[in-house]
Amino acid sequence: MSMTVAIIGRPNVGKSTLFNRLAGRKLALVDDTPGVTRDRREAQVRIGELEFRLIDTAGLEEADENSLEGRMRAQTEAAIAEAHVCLFMVDARAGITPVDAHFADLLRKGGKPVILMANKCEGAIGEAGALEAYSLGLGEPITFSAEHGLGTADLYQALQEQMEMIGPEDSDSPSEEEDHPLRVAVLGRPNAGKSTLLNQLIGEERLLTGPEAGITRDSISINWQWRDQKVTLWDTAGLRRKARVKEKLEKLSVADALRAVKFAEVVILLIDATCPFEKQDLQLADLVSSEGRGLVIAVNKWDLVKNKREMRSELEEKLGRLLPQWRGAPMVMLSAETGKGTQHLMPAVMKVYEDWNRRISTGELNRWFEWALERHTPPAVQGSRVRLRYVTQARSRPPTFVAFGSRLDALPKSYVRYLVNDLREAFNLHASPVRFQLRKGKNPYAGN
Repeated sequence: MSMTVAIIGRPNVGKSTLFNRLAGRKLALVDDTPGVTRDRREAQVRIGELEFRLIDTAGLEEADENSLEGRMRAQTEAAIAEAHVCLFMVDARAGITPVDAHFADLLRKGGKPVILMANKCEGAIGEAGALEAYSLGLGEPITFSAEHGLGTADLYQALQEQMEMIGPEDSDSPSEEEDHPLRVAVLGRPNAGKSTLLNQLIGEERLLTGPEAGITRDSISINWQWRDQKVTLWDTAGLRRKARVKEKLEKLSVADALRAVKFAEVVILLIDATCPFEKQDLQLADLVSSEGRGLVIAVNKWDLVKNKREMRSELEEKLGRLLPQWRGAPMVMLSAETGKGTQHLMPAVMKVYEDWNRRISTGELNRWFEWALERHTPPAVQGSRVRLRYVTQARSRPPTFVAFGSRLDALPKSYVRYLVNDLREAFNLHASPVRFQLRKGKNPYAGN
């Protein structure tokens, strides 16, 4: 693990803009609204020959510890404790505020190395604020513009000096990645308990939680290890119906969550046991299917259900009726709050991942294919038979099969559905999307 650097400052001073610039990608949501960032967000960053782990944090505010702002501050304080170096950012255009002075005092007393950055120094308007930053007692400020990248050379030099002071014994050199981790995204409606579930899995309060709906805005990635398997967990913003998403910031959060699904290999769809399989849950499950990702359905707040056996039967019936493409997908009943049932979640994820990567031999496939065709012969179209000759697996991730034959454009969709459903049953491919394509064989007499 390389040196860890945390970006600290009050809301709306440009921390996430700096994070995106140093990461070289737009990872964190950026908006003029103060307090966009709520959870810690991390990235591995390289500037020249310097490599380090960078943490974007929520803005520091004076607030009661039980309030949302207070819990955000606790997440920032955890990042400060974890960091080797803190980049303390102030807004040079706004000047030094009492909040800046208060938190600068806390950082100075904390004993961690601090690099002071006066942001928004493009043009003459920020010069007075940059000079005023000397009053914080944190040394000479770096005049910087996160928007335009001005001052990056000075930041590089300051970080290089800190890395030399830390030394190799405290800052481990990054090791080469042996094998990529399993990427798992947690998806669901607002207030379904996604962040609480991830905190329960990793065993620490890594993500901001609370009774308020819509706390998570960014898609936060967490590197974790389950048994011998490296895992990257993605916490996503709660997704509401499209008609209800009107604010720009929520649209950015939704786009970030959908991007996490595209990068994931397995998706955990978290639904609320007190109001399961609502329209938005069904749309999210359909999204996972269209993206070709594996699916595990986790039913949260199971501790609130009184008649569990009856409820489970009802959920399984609804799954088969409302989501026929996911009939038989694993369903894990759990309580993210108490942790009960969460031990069954990762085994289900690993089983789905295996199915998603599954390859079936051509011999096995064609033995099944012959049996399926005998049981239900393809219908004749305009007095002429549709001929299906053989099938093969083109690829995995998700399993994709190609059937060859003639007059395939006349084959009814209902018959293709029959083949897909029978294939899923025969090879137990319930938790992975199955792609089934039809391709005409070459005519040996063409051109003669």
